[in-house]
Amino acid sequence: MIRIAIFGFGTVGMGVAETLELKRPQIEREVGEYRIVAVADSRSSIYGDFDVLDAIREKSERGRLPRDVRAEELFDAVDFDLLIDTTPTNVFTGEPGLGNIKEAIRRGIDVITSNKGPLVVAFREIMEMAERHGVKVGYEATVGGAMPVIKLVRKDLAGNRVKRVRGILNGTTNYILSRMEKERMPYSQILSEAQELGIAEADPSYDVKGIDVGAKLVILANSVFGMDARFEDVRIMGIEGITPEAFEVAGERGYTIRLIAEADENGKLEVSPRLVKLTHPLAIYGTLNALLVETDLAGEVFVIGRGAGRSETASAIISDFVDIYGGGSSGN
Repeated sequence: MIRIAIFGFGTVGMGVAETLELKRPQIEREVGEYRIVAVADSRSSIYGDFDVLDAIREKSERGRLPRDVRAEELFDAVDFDLLIDTTPTNVFTGEPGLGNIKEAIRRGIDVITSNKGPLVVAFREIMEMAERHGVKVGYEATVGGAMPVIKLVRKDLAGNRVKRVRGILNGTTNYILSRMEKERMPYSQILSEAQELGIAEADPSYDVKGIDVGAKLVILANSVFGMDARFEDVRIMGIEGITPEAFEVAGERGYTIRLIAEADENGKLEVSPRLVKLTHPLAIYGTLNALLVETDLAGEVFVIGRGAGRSETASAIISDFVDIYGGGSSGN
């Protein structure tokens, strides 16, 4: 019996818990029996013997869980084998996820995380700790959401030398740029409409300034190229300065503009708006994400999919869960 704790019980955490319950027959065929023994947000929790779907309903309706026990206190309150961390991302401190992940590893608990912060701040430290303590760390959800980016590079392309990765790793900015291209509307107007639709956050700075993409690129580069990169190592330019006129000029020459993340084997780390040929695979539209991987044996490999969202993130987390407990591993 695999005992699971979920730290972070917002949209993503509840989505993971719901998926684990509703898809139990399919998942248990791969990993064996499991049980969620604790869920917690920043202020409250429930643990022990409880109905997970009831806990989701209570959190949705009341905004909190029954007990005034914080996530970090659960290490001493209940025994568990796997920590699923879906706490909010802070790419500058890594907290609260970083402290919880380190504590889990010290206790011999496997970790699956969708939180980019800890891996941006302390990727190598976390992986070395995990190796010393004999635990697995799965982090597919931190980079591509439903796109199997980490698994693709580390498992499916094993034996290849990866020379370069380029991609679109943020659906919000791609949506904004796609609409600017098609409708020639000002950036500010499209951003406002994206916020009304729930595609962009009330504070969109993480997305539009390129911070989210920079964080994902750090994790990707460290995983693919064995770097020890930090967020400050990435050259970042966001999309706030892009104008409809820029799309006019680009379109006349057969190009569009997309926010491209790029890392290569020589240490290049850059996020910036780039001209992309309209016929290029990375000229994608809407909230899609995409990654182009250049290798020595397989040539160019392209993957596309939805990056963020409740079900997409749950998909990536379940994928790591099956890899860790079902035989394979896309984690460390």
